Amino acid sequence: MPANDKKPAGLSLLFADDERSLQELMKLELPRMGHTVTVCPDGLTAVTAIEENNYDAIIVDLDMPGMTGVEVIARLKEISPATEAVVLTGKSTTDSAIAALRHGAFDYLTKPCKLVEIEALLQRIAAKRELTQKFYALQRRLERIEGAPTLIGDSRPMQRVKALIGKVAPTESTVLVLGETGSGKELVARAVHDQSPRAGKPFVAINCGALPETLIESELFGHTKGAFTGADEHRVGLFEVANGGTIFLDEIGELPKAMQAKLLRVLESREVRRVGENKTVSIDVRVVCATHRDLAEMVAADEFREDLMYRINTFEIQLPPLRDRLDDLPTLAEHLLRRFRPHASKIEQQLTDDAVAALRAHVWPGNVRELANVIEHATILCDSGPITADDLPQHFNRRQLTGAARSRGPITLRDLEMEAIHEALQRHDGAKPKAAAELGISLKTLYNKLNQETSGLKAA
Repeated sequence: MPANDKKPAGLSLLFADDERSLQELMKLELPRMGHTVTVCPDGLTAVTAIEENNYDAIIVDLDMPGMTGVEVIARLKEISPATEAVVLTGKSTTDSAIAALRHGAFDYLTKPCKLVEIEALLQRIAAKRELTQKFYALQRRLERIEGAPTLIGDSRPMQRVKALIGKVAPTESTVLVLGETGSGKELVARAVHDQSPRAGKPFVAINCGALPETLIESELFGHTKGAFTGADEHRVGLFEVANGGTIFLDEIGELPKAMQAKLLRVLESREVRRVGENKTVSIDVRVVCATHRDLAEMVAADEFREDLMYRINTFEIQLPPLRDRLDDLPTLAEHLLRRFRPHASKIEQQLTDDAVAALRAHVWPGNVRELANVIEHATILCDSGPITADDLPQHFNRRQLTGAARSRGPITLRDLEMEAIHEALQRHDGAKPKAAAELGISLKTLYNKLNQETSGLKAA
């Protein structure tokens, strides 16, 4: 069997139904599907089993003596929120099943249901569990490589940010993080999650601006097999992956207007509808959003929904740019050096005074992300020993020379021109087409000017 056709691993299940024939059937059929199962005759017995054992999922009848299926699910979510619940209903109406979904059930089936329907539903649960486990494994691997993500800095602006995080984290309020590109908005979102009661549950980060417009809905909310061309299998959306935890919607200002309306519905109803399905699935997620754009201006320009802006802006945290917290720069640089030189013994002695002075004199249009690139560049040039100003990227030294020339007197138009080019490149993380567009020159002209500068440096 090809690797991509491999079935997810079996589940540990609890099945609760007062029909004796169904109990016997599930004792035989669920193990045949590859799962282990505990069978209970009523809701009270099921709750006792849930309190004593861990299950990946439960299948529970809605109408049982002593305790209803909805009551069992409510108790389950108190004991083990990560355990998925599937409800069985024999009623012609689905009102009770929908009520169970609102209590956190994964899905429901109407009796009489076929074994293939149960098997397909359990495969979806297993796939979601496998995806969540892979996500956690990847997150742990990244933390081992780079260290646990954390907010660095004790400057006054950062003290205020940390104080706001401490206030809002224990609540369930939606948070909007505002700040320039590269300033560390995702770290703020992670800090909110880590200091909340949801710590230990999934933290799922999504860059809304990086998702193709045709796939945004599927990525966020999932889809069923055959929902559209290329949908060869059921897919769990990222909102469902984040169930029980926190979802971080970065660059939410880049969402198309049509998706803004769908996101608003999800945030208000706490339900998602997979592409290609009519049924909704209840979700329990904390939402943190972020943007570098002015949402009020976007609303005025009819680019962003006003009702969505108010919905996500319950509590606002403004993250300062690096140029407004230069007191944190040495600490940040040392933290980044530990990432790129993990075995160095005396990190605090690996930046010379002239290197620190050059870093402090920089404007930092790319913020902490730009600083990380600069430190990585320097550690490549200087693989051992202290980093000096000469190890920093070329434009740092060029700007120092320009500053010295200004102090002596007039400088050339060429110097000013190249300074503008390099600052535009920094603002766009080195993207030459975007820098050329901002400067109002052709991409070919930009390349020519950079080549001329390189030739001049070599000649010198």
